[in-house]
Amino acid sequence: MTLRLALLTTALLSAPVAAQETAPALSPEELTALRAEIAALRKEVADLKATQAKAAIPSWKGAPQLEDKSTGWSFKPRGRLHIDTGSVSTPGALANTRTLGFNTRVRRMRIGVEGTMPGGFGYKAEVDTANSNVAFGDVVLTYRKSPSSPLGVMVGNFELNTLEQIGSSNFASFTERSQMNEAFGNARRLGVALNFKTKDNVLRADAGLFAGHSIDSSLDNDGWIAATRIVYAPKVGSGMLHLGANFQHREFQSNNGGAASASSLSPSTNQLARYRARPFSQLTDVRFVDTGAFAAKSDMLIGAEFLGIFGPLHFASETQWLKANAYQAGDLATGLDAFSNGNIAVVPTDDPEFFSAYAEVGYFLTGETRGYRDGIWNRTKVKKPLGNGGWGALQMVARVDWLDLDDKGLKNGLTNNFNNGTTSLAAANARLGRGGTQTGYQLGINWLPMDYLRFMLNYNHASIKGGPFAALVAPLSAKPVDERKFGIDVFALRAQVDF
Repeated sequence: MTLRLALLTTALLSAPVAAQETAPALSPEELTALRAEIAALRKEVADLKATQAKAAIPSWKGAPQLEDKSTGWSFKPRGRLHIDTGSVSTPGALANTRTLGFNTRVRRMRIGVEGTMPGGFGYKAEVDTANSNVAFGDVVLTYRKSPSSPLGVMVGNFELNTLEQIGSSNFASFTERSQMNEAFGNARRLGVALNFKTKDNVLRADAGLFAGHSIDSSLDNDGWIAATRIVYAPKVGSGMLHLGANFQHREFQSNNGGAASASSLSPSTNQLARYRARPFSQLTDVRFVDTGAFAAKSDMLIGAEFLGIFGPLHFASETQWLKANAYQAGDLATGLDAFSNGNIAVVPTDDPEFFSAYAEVGYFLTGETRGYRDGIWNRTKVKKPLGNGGWGALQMVARVDWLDLDDKGLKNGLTNNFNNGTTSLAAANARLGRGGTQTGYQLGINWLPMDYLRFMLNYNHASIKGGPFAALVAPLSAKPVDERKFGIDVFALRAQVDF
């Protein structure tokens, strides 16, 4: 193209000289056409140079992003590093354990990629290598014909449950999400989901079907989950509201120990469920509330979500109610599921029901507005970053978080040998210690020196009633184990960077 332009320009410039020596070689019309072609070629060259220059310089979104808008391809590395340190107090007469007291942990060390492909496809994949263990975050392939299209599809390893669990840990209010997510086993699973959204993105609906395990779990294939979530997020004056609801039906795998169990069971026909939660920090592996394993085929979760954002102020609340579909003693007597491999499974006298809820309020003292996009929390844009005329963003946040794992049918349930365990004081205490309630009173200060960097300081007081440690914490109490109360204090500090 450049050679052609040079030849045409040379011919045009030499035309007057030739005209002095001989008759004109080009007519006025031909000269006009030649000039027009040269102008067009010059524009093509300029456009080509601009395109090449733009393609050679990646944009910056916390990390370099390469994008070719003409083809639809884009590529961006992504990752995060969360380092936690703090302490969890030892309550009452409980002997100190290795994981109570002061600890430091790399909570997350994640690396991945994301981008788009021609035709409306997108991709994201993350691997977490914290503490020398390999796990997977979102590993998904998406499709939406165009950004304004109402329908979309997602397939891979992802989740479809609560507002806070679906949202990135980079944007959570506290170092740990609300305890309903750990207690009820809200986590990523392999599956496929359909998404609908209105053009203004005020109304969203997702529905998905998932396997009973995640990408890094077993290959068992008889568990499955059906999930749906609906969000209505209208503008209200200078702010906005979020009203949401979520639902899950989970059929347990035969040998996975239930949706929320952390125990490893031998392959068998046994189906067990277990629900438990740490005291608002993963600096310990002690769970002061724990149902223990019990015989159950499936469970159902129903949740509600509410939040509001008005300038620097935000408030949020979620609830989730769970009902387990438990085996009864008569089910075992038929021999269909004998729990024969030595599993100490409880058979409840009814279908246990559990509940959790939290409410929080937060305020940016420096005037920022909490980020929100596509039905979940998103990045907060720092108004005056450190080193650029400001000191960053400062957020205060407070929360009350309640978890109720107490259920009479579970405490009165039979063990797998049909003995209710009341033949000794220890056995009676163990029976009454199933479940428990845990209420957290949480305060947090979050400092964002700049986008993609955050420091978090949390104080949590956990008020606990009953549970598997109540007899050890208060051994001299005259109250039944499930009525004994105690408290612990948790301090946590996080240094966090993401891109």
